[in-house]
Amino acid sequence: MSQKSLIDPHGGALVNRIADAGAASRLSDEAASLPVVTLSTKQACDLEMIAIGAFSPLTGFVGQADFKSICENMRLANGTAWPIPITLAVDDAVKGSLKVGGRAALKHSDGTLMAVIDVQEIYAHDKDLEIPNVFRTTDEAHPGVKAVLDEGNWLVAGPIDVITVTPEKQPGEQFTEHRLPPAKTREAFEKHGWKTVAAFQTRNPIHRAHEYLTKCALEICDGLLIHPLVGETKPGDIPADVRMACYKKLIENYYVSDRTMLSVMPAAMRYAGPREAVLHALIRQNYGVSHFIVGRDHAGVGDYYGTYDAQAIFDDFNDGDIKITPLKFEHAAYSKKAQGMVSGKTFPKLEGDQIFLSGTKVREMLKAGQRPPQEFTRPEVADILIQWAKG
Repeated sequence: MSQKSLIDPHGGALVNRIADAGAASRLSDEAASLPVVTLSTKQACDLEMIAIGAFSPLTGFVGQADFKSICENMRLANGTAWPIPITLAVDDAVKGSLKVGGRAALKHSDGTLMAVIDVQEIYAHDKDLEIPNVFRTTDEAHPGVKAVLDEGNWLVAGPIDVITVTPEKQPGEQFTEHRLPPAKTREAFEKHGWKTVAAFQTRNPIHRAHEYLTKCALEICDGLLIHPLVGETKPGDIPADVRMACYKKLIENYYVSDRTMLSVMPAAMRYAGPREAVLHALIRQNYGVSHFIVGRDHAGVGDYYGTYDAQAIFDDFNDGDIKITPLKFEHAAYSKKAQGMVSGKTFPKLEGDQIFLSGTKVREMLKAGQRPPQEFTRPEVADILIQWAKG
């Protein structure tokens, strides 16, 4: 694929809802007399994604017509492709303090004033519509389902004007150096002279199979964006700071520096499998990415989704709905006979030939101070994970 310039943002224009210094000062003064909505961790992540344009074309939390259309059709009410509703849920008490046509202050849980919302709608949170459509299950053991069930029963909709996306009491490492908004990644791609860019979404360390996929993508694109999610994840996932140390060490030792870029995405995980794969692709289009790697069970959890459901869902959209190109990779592993990484497309599957370790087995080895086989993970990455696993 060749193109004259970077891919257009989803919807045609990059949204920016961050107020300039003068407007931010006026908003702060106004907010002192407004009702307050205290954001959950997921909502604070969503606010940042809206503010920086990563959720373009959204300018705020979605209204009822968009909510219904997204759940039923994977589109906004105007027909634009969008797979998961981005909502601001509140409970009865908070709902009672708000009024349609008014405004409200949005605060982080530590009290930081983050934004002001124009309250255009307040409507019932139809969880019976959202949950089975978005997650393809109603099982409360699914972390995404559980998160929605635990949310308030009312949704507040309207555009937001954002004062800051950084809470005063920052909860751990914020990766400021690598926290580039879409406008900045686009600038960086232009500076590098990249017209086509492949992005790799991850919430885990990059093992050899993932490394193989990224390098296959690099063979057909000008550059690679390793773009880990560092927003809210489920308990038990490896912490973002540990993962970032792994990514940096891997890039330093095994990638070409002027073809590879590391930046973080401050989104929250939904674990919505196929629909979230589409959301992740549209987000990367906003960041200026032309190709998006979709591997085995993308954004999945447990056994709720088929192995390649997250690839098949892209076939449900028409040409032009999604401009970014999904790169659909099969499961890859190291073959002892081939002496390299293979997939079902490139090498016959032989009994006992491929080196595969379960997540449970890997964690057992790490806690025991043992490196997994180098065909599974690079030793430099293993050493970082051993130090973390041993506490």
